[in-house]
Amino acid sequence: MEPSELKEWLDELYDRYDSPDFIENDPIAIPHSFSRQEDIELSGFLSATIAWGNRKMIVRNAFRLMERMDRAPFDFTCNATEQELNRLCDFTHRTFNGGDCIDFIRGSRHICRIYSSLGRFFETEYAANSDLRQVLSQFRTRFFEAEHRPHAEKHLSSIDRGAACKRLCMFLKWMVRNDSRGVDFGLWKTIPASALYLPLDIHTGNTARALGLLHRRQNDWRAVEEVTDALRQLDPLDPIKYDFALFGAGINGLLR
Repeated sequence: MEPSELKEWLDELYDRYDSPDFIENDPIAIPHSFSRQEDIELSGFLSATIAWGNRKMIVRNAFRLMERMDRAPFDFTCNATEQELNRLCDFTHRTFNGGDCIDFIRGSRHICRIYSSLGRFFETEYAANSDLRQVLSQFRTRFFEAEHRPHAEKHLSSIDRGAACKRLCMFLKWMVRNDSRGVDFGLWKTIPASALYLPLDIHTGNTARALGLLHRRQNDWRAVEEVTDALRQLDPLDPIKYDFALFGAGINGLLR
């Protein structure tokens, strides 16, 4: 497929899948249930953290987590007592258990106490170095300065170890992109969409390989950079909008 034909096809798929109609059954439904920016950020981060496996289960468990946080994730994160944190002890989503959940609240609280919010962290650190790769590295380092068990570290990918950081990239996409379609939020206005990286998973990876956008076999950070560079050739200002197209084509078997 010629580059112009590929772009036209992906643009058509983007128009099909980048729609509020898909929100209800996607993890982005959780932050869409809030109006306060800090709640959108915290609920988005925690929902993205458990976004692997069956999507219905992800959405159900993420909403269940929000209920345990009194439907006020920012206030709960910043102010919950030890007794209130213990409400989370029996929360589970696959291998993400209650202890991990409490550690993630502690890590988020640590970030929010230093920077006032998750968004302020990402915007401040991006302004300092203009490279989201460095920001992702710094976020993980800062996050785990808080008291935590080693088990929790497996649930926050390390770009320094070459991980694809799919869930973090997805969270950043939600917060940064603004296409006026009512899907992504566009809250962090000082970070350009052009700086984002593709949330690479099995569906987007396989579709990208089938289309010649990705040649690396592993779904690691090097693959993320390769496919994101290819997508920037199609749309330099908003390359990650094609995440919707690649994912939709993958799960719906449009390349078979």
